[in-house]
Amino acid sequence: MNQTASDNALEVRDLTVAYHEKPVLWDIDLTVPKGILMAVVGPNGAGKTTLIKSVLGLLKPAAGQVSIFGRSYETSRPLVGYVPQRGSVDWDFPTCVLDVVLMGRYGSLGWIKRPGKADRDLAVQALGKVGMDKLASRQISQLSGGQQQRVFLARALVQQAELYFMDEPFQGVDAKTERAIIDILKELRSSGKTVLVVHHDLQTVPEYFDWVTLLNVRCIASGPVTDVFTEQNLRTAYGGRVAFKSQIAAGTEAEP
Repeated sequence: MNQTASDNALEVRDLTVAYHEKPVLWDIDLTVPKGILMAVVGPNGAGKTTLIKSVLGLLKPAAGQVSIFGRSYETSRPLVGYVPQRGSVDWDFPTCVLDVVLMGRYGSLGWIKRPGKADRDLAVQALGKVGMDKLASRQISQLSGGQQQRVFLARALVQQAELYFMDEPFQGVDAKTERAIIDILKELRSSGKTVLVVHHDLQTVPEYFDWVTLLNVRCIASGPVTDVFTEQNLRTAYGGRVAFKSQIAAGTEAEP
């Protein structure tokens, strides 16, 4: 049976999530086709991270349904890779870079079987792809923020997923690391993978992504960047406090 029979990588229907009876996401409908690189943008508190965690079953929604490649997340779990926010991780945990990346193989191996040579080779290759192979034996607590983010990306790559969720992968990294990460994300898209990225920098959306979802508790708009990333949609999502598309393209910042 074909695991990826659906034309869409992700379908979300009527998703509502509430904290202490206050809606954080309200009646979200979202369709993500296969093979795109999508940004999820919106103001602070818009529910961007909540959306990812709900799709991954890390938060229980009040209502709604999620399907991945036409199936439940539990069934499709081996097809999904996840890079959480760097700030949500205990980087003082005593382990080395290579071991962190190898953790990405446990979804395929199970927690009982130990990684073998083939798994270690995949981990080393992934570290090479993100420019971290020379630091494979270093303790993760000794890494800079940008290096930590590269390690998390390598861990996701060894999962060999079809659909990747990345929560603020550019947060706290330098320009060189950001460029390296986006090049890898575009490479994943070119190989037919689907990548969904929580992103905050509106100026880089047209350059980095081909699809965008504008979120502010509700889904304001979702689709190709050329269709959705408009002044009207940005005003709706950000309540008028935003650098608009023409000014973003020019590299200037608007007054609130």
